[in-house]
Amino acid sequence: MKKLLAIICILIIICIGIFVKNNKINKENVNASDVENIENYISKIYMWKEITGEALPKFDDINNAPDLWIWEVVKRDIEDYEFSYNQIQEKAKELFSSSFKKQFPKDGTEYLKYDEASQKYIATGIGLDAEEDRFYIKNIEKTSSGYKVQISEYLVDYGNSYDYLNNQTENSTNDIELPEYDVYIKNLNGDIVSTIKSTDGETKTIEEIKNNIDKFSTKIIYLKNNNGKLYVTKVE
Repeated sequence: MKKLLAIICILIIICIGIFVKNNKINKENVNASDVENIENYISKIYMWKEITGEALPKFDDINNAPDLWIWEVVKRDIEDYEFSYNQIQEKAKELFSSSFKKQFPKDGTEYLKYDEASQKYIATGIGLDAEEDRFYIKNIEKTSSGYKVQISEYLVDYGNSYDYLNNQTENSTNDIELPEYDVYIKNLNGDIVSTIKSTDGETKTIEEIKNNIDKFSTKIIYLKNNNGKLYVTKVE
């Protein structure tokens, strides 16, 4: 039993090492758990360029970040359709820390309308295009207060198949087998960097990103780590 446990521990250490190495993490004290935590947090704040202008805008302080992006991040993370003013402010603090000072506008926003009857804010529908905004973590450095994370930004374009796929999934109550189609990996300028098949999966996408990494724009995200809780402080 002890021998088996020792083998399992060794395998776990090897797997973590391979994971960190493949993701180009250059600090020995950044482990797989850190990477997962960082990726999950960035996924929460990474939006849609067709709605917020940029999936992740640059700012020197969270309180100087664009309002539309801020409140869309908050709205998406609440995971509801109706919420009070206090819920919005509390969620903003939860996402951006107690140092966040912006106040949600009492009259609402373009996508958060105030309903006088219920005295709550209601999330309105938004139209997304066929291009999915994504990021790839190139590097992570541990800092005195948290992490410095370098990401590459890219788009996954489902092209003309987008409307077809939506119609098929929305109009069918049964499992359907979708035909294979081309998926385009683009940079933020809209240039096609690579073409893959819909059946290739996420592994193939990441492989293509790595092979063409210099063709994608990058951003640096500064994260504060407060007892395991991450907050974005700056993007450049």
